Amino acid sequence: MRVLFWGTPAYAVPTLEALHGAGHQIVGVVTQPDRRRGRGSSLMPSPVKARSLELIGDVPVLTPQRIRREPETQAQLAALQADLSVVVAFGQLLPPEVLQQPPLGCWNGHGSLLPRWRGAGPIQWCLMEGDAQTGVGIMAMEPGLDTGPVLLERALDVQLLENAAGLAERLSHLTAELFVEALPQIEAAGPGPEAERLSRLAVTPQSDDGVSLARLLSKDDYRLDWSERALAIHRKVMGLFPGAYCSWRGKRLKLLATEPLVARLADQLSPEAAALSQRQWPAAEPGSILEAVRGVGLVLATSGCPILLRQAQLEGKAASSGDSLIQQLS
Repeated sequence: MRVLFWGTPAYAVPTLEALHGAGHQIVGVVTQPDRRRGRGSSLMPSPVKARSLELIGDVPVLTPQRIRREPETQAQLAALQADLSVVVAFGQLLPPEVLQQPPLGCWNGHGSLLPRWRGAGPIQWCLMEGDAQTGVGIMAMEPGLDTGPVLLERALDVQLLENAAGLAERLSHLTAELFVEALPQIEAAGPGPEAERLSRLAVTPQSDDGVSLARLLSKDDYRLDWSERALAIHRKVMGLFPGAYCSWRGKRLKLLATEPLVARLADQLSPEAAALSQRQWPAAEPGSILEAVRGVGLVLATSGCPILLRQAQLEGKAASSGDSLIQQLS
C-alpha cells in the first residue's frame, strides 16, 4: 500500500522500518522540524527524518511547524495520494482536513491500553502510577485526543525495575508488529464512507469508563520529595527517567536507578535489594543516608521503607553507580 508516515522520535522508527520491510511504499514522511541539539546547538533532524532518508533516500519529508495552520502543506500531502496515514508519536494533532484525505483512513499507534492514558505521555504516567500492565492500541483517528475506536490491541506486563526508556523500547517494537498485522486488514476492508469502513473492520469503540489523561509534565513534576514513600519515589524515578532529581548539598542530583526496599516486593527486586528489604531499618530524616552498601549503592530514608539508590548523576559529574556513587555522595 501507499503509506504516508507521521512520526518524530526514535520510538516511531521501528514502525517505519517494519512497514518498509513488509513491502509497503512509503510515499512521504511528516515529522517535526529540525531542532537545535547538543553543545554546539546544531540543527539536527528528528530520528524519523534521519532514518527515512537512510532507508528510502529520495522520500519527500515534510516538517510543518503547525499542520493545522498550513493549507499549502495539506495540499502537498493530498498530492502524494497515500492510501492511508500511519501515525506514531508525531507530536501534533491532525486537523479534519488531513484526517479525511486518505481513502483508507488515518491510524495511530498509541502506547497505552485506551482509554487509559490518552495524550502525549502515556509511558511516563503508567510508570508513575504503578500500572501493572500497559500496551499498544492501533486506533482509527478522530479530531479528538486519542478518542477513536481500536482495531488491534496488545498488552504487556510492566516490570517494577523498568524505566521509561526500557518500556518505550518494548512498546515501540510492539507498535511495529501490530501495524504490520493491521495494514492487510485495513486494505482488505477497502475504502468507502468511514462508518461503513470501520464497521467492516469491526473496530471496538473506547469505553467511557476508565478514561485518564496523560497530562503534559511540568518542571515541578521532576523534583523528588523524600517525605513520600519509597515506592512513590521509585515510580517517579523510573517514569521520569532520566530526569527526576533532588538537591544534594546544594547541587542537583539526578536519580537514574533505584529500588524500593519493600519486603512484599522482594521477589521483584535484585538479590542485593531483596536482602536489604528484609532488614529492620531505624527511623531517620527523609533523604538521609542510612547505609553505604559496598559495590551496590546507598540506602536512603523516606517516610516509610528505605530506598536503594543504585545510579545517579551529580551536577557537573558523569553518571555513577556502586562504589563510585558512594564516594561522590558520602
